Amino acid sequence: MAATIDLRTEIREFLRSRRARITPEMAGLPAHGANRRVKGLRREEVALLAGVSVEYYTRMERGSIAGASDGVLDALASALQLDDAERDHLFHLARQQGTPSVRRRREPAKRVRPALHQVLDAITGAPALIRNARLDILAMNHLGRALFSPLLADPRRPANIARFVYLNPGAAEAFFFDYHHAAHNAAAVLRMEAGRNPHDDQLIALVGELSTRSESFRQQWASRDVQLHGHGSKRVYHPAVGRLDLDFDSMDLPGEPGLQLNIYTAPAGGLAADGLALLASWAASQEALATELPSPVG
Repeated sequence: MAATIDLRTEIREFLRSRRARITPEMAGLPAHGANRRVKGLRREEVALLAGVSVEYYTRMERGSIAGASDGVLDALASALQLDDAERDHLFHLARQQGTPSVRRRREPAKRVRPALHQVLDAITGAPALIRNARLDILAMNHLGRALFSPLLADPRRPANIARFVYLNPGAAEAFFFDYHHAAHNAAAVLRMEAGRNPHDDQLIALVGELSTRSESFRQQWASRDVQLHGHGSKRVYHPAVGRLDLDFDSMDLPGEPGLQLNIYTAPAGGLAADGLALLASWAASQEALATELPSPVG
């Protein structure tokens, strides 16, 4: 991996990949026969839809969007039918390219304040964790450690969700009911962060490690997909308690830029709620067992 993520390449490949997936029919344009030589829209068609000149859009697709106004970026996002995550990614890339290099570097938080550990510990009925945008898990409550015990089996710290998914696929496939969805999301969250913070050395190192060691990651990374991770469902199979169908919400921590609080819940009275209660009982038994074990003789 290079020492930085090349913004021109990111912009060029992102715009090309999004243009390639939109057919003229999807955009409400005539197809002009079946012998089109390009996949998706032509550059002049995107320019028409975005209300800019072909020369200007061509320059943008070659990797130069610094200075583009919010109005132009919004029009381009609409022309390419970008979703919320893709639109944010486009704006991140434009802002990063338009910012002097001496001001681009932003070091993500590496530690969690003691007060936030107290917040986690106060959440007693649901698994909860704090992670950064690189998918490093920086802190967990009691139930969080129990839920993600398969991920924590790797002694490397901080534990990283993308590393678990791509470099320990056997365990990850056994844990995530929809492994391919989990793998797609992990790579897409990292790609989103690459647009937001392309000079993060640890992110670059992580992407390099995953690219070197995982063909699956290389293929997913090449898709240029991005993902916002705000809320949804998480279906896992815990080795001690079985299947858990959980809801999750991911909330930014305003006082800690780059950190998110994830909480996993289940509707009261359902099977998943019973599973969480069983998980809490199992975690308590594991903790009791650990305290009863004799100390090793040195």
